[in-house]
Amino acid sequence: MNFLYRYAAPQNFYVLAGRIVPWAAILALLLFVLGAYVGFFLAPTDAQQGEGYRIIFLHVPVSWMSMLIYLAMGFWSLLCLVFNSRTAAMMAAALAPTGAICTVLSLVTGALWGKPMWGAWWVWDARLTSELLLLFLYMGFMGLRGAIDDPRRADKAASILALVGVVNVPVIYFSVQWWNTLHQGASVSLTSSPSMATVMLTGMLLMSLAMWCYSIAIALYRVRNLILEREAHTAWVRNLTEG
Repeated sequence: MNFLYRYAAPQNFYVLAGRIVPWAAILALLLFVLGAYVGFFLAPTDAQQGEGYRIIFLHVPVSWMSMLIYLAMGFWSLLCLVFNSRTAAMMAAALAPTGAICTVLSLVTGALWGKPMWGAWWVWDARLTSELLLLFLYMGFMGLRGAIDDPRRADKAASILALVGVVNVPVIYFSVQWWNTLHQGASVSLTSSPSMATVMLTGMLLMSLAMWCYSIAIALYRVRNLILEREAHTAWVRNLTEG
């Protein structure tokens, strides 16, 4: 608990984030290169979908991250409301742009995959529609924060919105089970064996880990900038900038 309270202070979290960012960025680059090589060069051609299936090595990781980042944003928002933590609020704000980008990439790559598979760029499928709603939630979170001048009021209002939107994440994930949809079911499940070749699964997991590391690196980089902006009036920031 002392560790958590220590790094709840923006000054300490700023230092911790600065130590993690370069390592996470380097690891993201290495995993991306390795995952892309496995997925686009070593993985065999799919018997049914041909070469077009390779878009899953980008589509699936960004789709996973769009949901995971929103859950992480909801977690930090909860800490903001419960403990009135400035650092938690800034961390939620730092995650939102990356989550929105992942959601856009998920929708775009899904359309590129859906056109040859379904014959249409877009259908009002339960999975696609709930993923689009997720994008609106990200945009609403960022827009609400920007519309309120008082940072503390903006933090609380955006945190409430983030927590309400968390309900949409299980809807996205379980939509293919709850409704009759065009979108295929999960290729990877904790309760059953994967439905793809091992080399395909390896490439997809490597790309997913790369997205994890990238998201961590860019969110921590962004939160350091937010801390400097929000704490500009403090002595430690003035000393840092002067130094």
